Amino acid sequence: MKKLLTTLTGLLLVVGFILSTSSCASTTIINSNPQGAKVYMNQSFVGTTPYTHTDTKIVGSTTSVKLTKEGYEDFNTVLSRNEQVDAGAIVGGVFALIPFLWAMGYNPVHTYELTPVGVGK
Repeated sequence: MKKLLTTLTGLLLVVGFILSTSSCASTTIINSNPQGAKVYMNQSFVGTTPYTHTDTKIVGSTTSVKLTKEGYEDFNTVLSRNEQVDAGAIVGGVFALIPFLWAMGYNPVHTYELTPVGVGK
């Protein structure tokens, strides 16, 4: 009985560790309509839409996003790491409090409509 209890305790610790470390990252896909816009994050060029963004920032962190495409107005927004609950981080947080810092993540997809230059003026 004692050996079984020790084995279960070890298994729970391993599962808790795996959940807490794998739940730190959050990923979102940034789309634009039309596609092919240049994506800048915190003023640095990172790619073109559709763009997959992954980070390990903590809850409440923000990232400025700018989309540019020739013939369209620049589009500015902010990604905030508080859009969707991450159940894995919460379960990991039961074993160690630190994973609660990553208990929220990004929505899986963000799609932004670009406005042609001169429309609505």
